[in-house]
Amino acid sequence: MVQIFKALSEDSRVRVVSLFVSGNDLCVCEVEAILGMTQSNVSRHLSVLKNSEILVSYRRAQWTYYQLNQAFIVNNQELWEYLKRTFAASESFQWDCKKLEECRSSDLCVCKTKK
Repeated sequence: MVQIFKALSEDSRVRVVSLFVSGNDLCVCEVEAILGMTQSNVSRHLSVLKNSEILVSYRRAQWTYYQLNQAFIVNNQELWEYLKRTFAASESFQWDCKKLEECRSSDLCVCKTKK
């Protein structure tokens, strides 16, 4: 439990987690584009979230995709419901959702064309 709260104690990681509310799988380059961060920062944050078992990853060719760990949701239902409510009320969440839609509709991510 401590590891989960440590992972969620950083604003950027909370924003990263919020991107997964809709159930989308995201690659590193999508998270970069949406949050305006460098690849190294995004990878570091994703690594912390994965190590805390909030996210899981899988590889497809040379790209790594991340998704919510279903075990995290099942084992922490009240926390997950709280996070979803808090995200929905957040202005930055609304902005990030808009950026996610733009990213998806623009085929910005080169890994999408390589599947």
